[in-house]
Parts: sequence; C-alpha cells; structure tokens
Amino acid sequence: MSYSIDLNSDVGESYGVYALGNDEALMPLISSANIACGFHAGDPRVMRKTIQLALEHQVAIGAHPGLPDLNGFGRREMAITPEEAYELIIYQLGALQALTKAEGGVVRHVKPHGALYNMAAANSELAHGIAKAIYAVDSALIVYGLSGSALLQAGKEIGLQTASEVFADRTYQRDGSLTKRSEVNAQISDPNQASEQVIKMVTEGEVQTLDGQTHSIQADTVCIHGDGLHAVAFAQSVRQRLLAKEISIEAIRKKLKTGGEANA
Repeated sequence: MSYSIDLNSDVGESYGVYALGNDEALMPLISSANIACGFHAGDPRVMRKTIQLALEHQVAIGAHPGLPDLNGFGRREMAITPEEAYELIIYQLGALQALTKAEGGVVRHVKPHGALYNMAAANSELAHGIAKAIYAVDSALIVYGLSGSALLQAGKEIGLQTASEVFADRTYQRDGSLTKRSEVNAQISDPNQASEQVIKMVTEGEVQTLDGQTHSIQADTVCIHGDGLHAVAFAQSVRQRLLAKEISIEAIRKKLKTGGEANA
C-alpha cells in the first residue's frame, strides 16, 4: 500500500526584535506552514516575511490563530465563550488572508494554536464556535485538529474538510490526548524516537502511549513544533524516514464539491 502524508510546522512565531525558531531551515523540509497571526506570536512584518518564505518554497499556507496571550505564548488556558472564540478566529484569519493575498498566495487551512487547540479538542461548544468562524470566512478552508478531537467533529458537522493531526515531538495519553507540557516526558527529545512514532502512526494507525498501551489514531498531517530546540533535526529525521519508507510528503489538497480535488 502506498502512503502520503502532510508534514506541517508552526512558524512565524517571532515578534518584533525577538526571534523564535528557524523558519528558513524548516521551510524546505515541510509541506504546510501554520503561520502565527499576531495574538500569541507574530506581527505584521513577521507574518509577511513568513508568507513570502512559504511561497518561495511552495509550501501550503495556513493560519495559526491563538489566544491573546503574548506573554504566555498562547499556552495558558483562558475562559472564553464560543462567541469570543468565533471573533478571535475571524479577526486573526482575516489578517493572514489579507497579507497572503497581497503576496499573491492563498490561505488553505486553519490550525488553532496551543491552549486554544487543546481546549477545542475537548470542548464541543468551543469547537463549534471555531468551526463556524472558519466556515463563515471561507467554507473551502481545511481545519487541522487533534486526531479524534471535538474540533474535527465540529468541522465535519459544519461542512468543512478536516485533517487529523498527529505529533512527532509530543507523547500521548491512553485517551489520545497529548501529555500536558507541565508533566514529565511530555516532549520527545530524540529524533529517532520521533521518527519511529511517526512511521507507526502513519503506517499502522496507532501510537504508543506513555503507559505502554496503544491507541488507534488517524494521521493525515504530522506536526513538528517550530519553536522546539530540535525542530530542524526532527524535521530532517522524520522526512528522511518517511521517504525511505516510500511515503510521499505533500500538502493536503482541497476537495471540490464534486468530490474531486483542487490544486490550490
């Protein structure tokens, strides 16, 4: 059986004079870029330069909206309503769309960031607020969410195309959730371990959890966090292992209303 997988990374997360990650080295290794939209990280100049970099390397552009929390990098939970989530998504997605259009590109997907992503994975009402916002802006957008999450279910119910996301650099709990960053062994630091986890998820549809169990998982797109210390090494290792297994790396195509696929 032949496989293909989308390899994505969270990028554009610098701010002003503060640089985070190595987008220049990551971009040639991935097929989709989730670009920060100014709330948890990023600013207009960083967003524009990251868009240009993605277009240069023919990488699919996605919006990476987060909670309004620059100090906490969007990784601290905030008590927001579904209506507030709706407004946050539209505001940030609109900003990235405008900058992308000005550079001659198109936004293809949306992936919430950090705490907002994890909250939407478990909270159905919040997930629906996010999905409704994405659909209201552009019903052709693809929503990226944690495999098996409430966000993916909400996206399907609204009528969006969805992509089940798995993580190369994070460990899993037996319910399929990601281990909280505050816990021991939440992050994987060995590129070989990350690559093995990705191959198992893509080819076998399973992930080994921290307690030694296996959990069924769907892998449409694999994330490597761009702010990680070993992000470039992880991307290189994962990419090499995938290609060695004859698994192609390509962005997820939009489905047309007729059931076909679009190249945009």
